[in-house]
Amino acid sequence: MAMKMMKFFCAMVVCMVLSSSYAEALTCSDVSNKITPCLNYLKQGGEVPADCCAGVKGLNDAAKTTPDRQTACNCLKTSFKSNKDLKSDFAASLPSKCGVNIPYKISLETDCNKVK
Repeated sequence: MAMKMMKFFCAMVVCMVLSSSYAEALTCSDVSNKITPCLNYLKQGGEVPADCCAGVKGLNDAAKTTPDRQTACNCLKTSFKSNKDLKSDFAASLPSKCGVNIPYKISLETDCNKVK
């Protein structure tokens, strides 16, 4: 009986580890949710709202791995391509205005495959 419980417990731990690694992968939905409070700033400039900076910081914290940073980069580029009202110069300055250092420039010209 103890051996069956041990096998069951080990199987559960393996499942939890595997599911947690997939659950933590960054998605475009995550990126969109984090930058939604920034849309007015990205269109019109002006003062960056506090909830926008919270989202930028949260996105930076969530993008801990190279694949996550590349996903964030690609998602941001896709958002900019689909919304012509967003201004690239406002986007490029957003991380520094929020006190966040990201390893790439937010720009349509950024090659997200080179983001580390």
